Amino acid sequence: MIRIIGIDPGLATTGWSIVEFDDNSKPHVIDYGCITTKKGLTVSERLCEIYQDVLELVKKYKPEYAGMETLLFYNNQKTAISVGEARGVVLLALEQSNLPLSEMTPLQVKSTVTGYGKANKKQVQEAVKMLCSMDELPKPDDAADAIAIAITTEVLVRRNVG
Repeated sequence: MIRIIGIDPGLATTGWSIVEFDDNSKPHVIDYGCITTKKGLTVSERLCEIYQDVLELVKKYKPEYAGMETLLFYNNQKTAISVGEARGVVLLALEQSNLPLSEMTPLQVKSTVTGYGKANKKQVQEAVKMLCSMDELPKPDDAADAIAIAITTEVLVRRNVG
């Protein structure tokens, strides 16, 4: 068994998942959700909330590995900066927790779970539901992305260990 925390960072919404994999690499979703920060808070208050919540998740679920998407390019510079800041506090929390981190591109995540690197949000949700034998679509899509990130992390970890 291997337990992985997957994180899809964002300033307003950070998706997270805790996924366990058995010896056959079958994913079992333990829990998932979103860290949502309020618009009225300062950026530093929002970042502090994300940081503290990630530390709490790690403490509660005790994952052995972490996975997070890399920040590539956004059309909106303001979005890119805020996502980069959220990534920074998540990286700090994971580093302080001594968790090995795998980073991957959105293309890698989509390719791993759907077989198609340009899959849309709904296709990722459907693939995650099927791969994890879930009764309903994981929502919101930030949380579904976090599950997909955990699945991709397991593939990368297995490739590097095995």
